Amino acid sequence: MRLGLLGPAEGDLVTLRNTARFLLEERKVDRAVYLGKDRALDDVVMAWASDLVGEDPTDDALWMRAAARCSDASPEEIRSFLRAELDRRELARLEVLPGVGSRSVELLNGKVVVLIYDKAHLDEEDIVAASLLVFGKSPEVMMKQVGPRWFLSPGNQGSMILEDKDDGIHLTTFSPDLTELNSQPLELGRGTRMRVQGAS
Repeated sequence: MRLGLLGPAEGDLVTLRNTARFLLEERKVDRAVYLGKDRALDDVVMAWASDLVGEDPTDDALWMRAAARCSDASPEEIRSFLRAELDRRELARLEVLPGVGSRSVELLNGKVVVLIYDKAHLDEEDIVAASLLVFGKSPEVMMKQVGPRWFLSPGNQGSMILEDKDDGIHLTTFSPDLTELNSQPLELGRGTRMRVQGAS
């Protein structure tokens, strides 16, 4: 599992699209999550999808696009149409956080990863349960270990990849121009033991 992390765009949609393309196409992440508080990634994905398949690139309009382009098309034109639609579907690997104060919870290598825009919205339950706390609100790249936990941020316009490998979770960070800044395994403490009690 490779999880991509996109830092806030700060209005730079060109860099955001280049970074998203890099994570999807070159680094082959399974998913990439945008950690900004705006909807910049939605705008990027909509424009990117429109470049691939034309106006109204939504799922609802798929059959209209197929009817318009394939009814009298040659086999090669149909293949081209299908390739573009498959590329459009790949954009579903790009995701945004539910909201500014909301968090997304992932599981990598048996470790809980909490994704949030502003770490000030983390509560005690988030911190106790998580091994990795990833946030977007930071102008610079941040990698800080506190006890058994890591606090991570790709920084504005930066990106990261968390990869689940046989020997644990590895982190790779990139600058806005996609230069690799760092690549390392993350030393993580043993997982928290949890006991669930129910009514007998």
